[in-house]
Amino acid sequence: MRRIDEILIHCSATPEGRAVTAEDIRRWHTAPKPKGNGWRDIGYHFVILLDGTIQQGRPIELAGAHCTNHNRFSIGVCYIGGLSKNGKTPKDTRTEAQNAALKQLVQQLQQLYHIPLENIHGHKHYANKACPCFDVEQWKQTL
Repeated sequence: MRRIDEILIHCSATPEGRAVTAEDIRRWHTAPKPKGNGWRDIGYHFVILLDGTIQQGRPIELAGAHCTNHNRFSIGVCYIGGLSKNGKTPKDTRTEAQNAALKQLVQQLQQLYHIPLENIHGHKHYANKACPCFDVEQWKQTL
């Protein structure tokens, strides 16, 4: 098993209310360029659907493909949404069910892999992006 010491939270950058699954994201990530990324698998380890269902993405034993220079020792968690209905404006679109599932999943991963609170970050902590379109530092105070 690989060393895991960080959790990175992402959004799918899809419009509010649009139903997307881990399989959809897998197709986007594995489709050949220029339409996709040309990767061997989905980049995230977990995907949280609009109804709070947690779907398995890439096997946790394998490094993700979700944050440059931080994939080797991290777990990538993605919630569906992150954009307003116009599909352009960043927005915290998490449903109550998604937020509850995200809390539960992050707490389970923290316990399982002994990940301290200070090692939980949003993608924007490391990249010039709005992702995950909410303030993870503030959200961590609710854990």
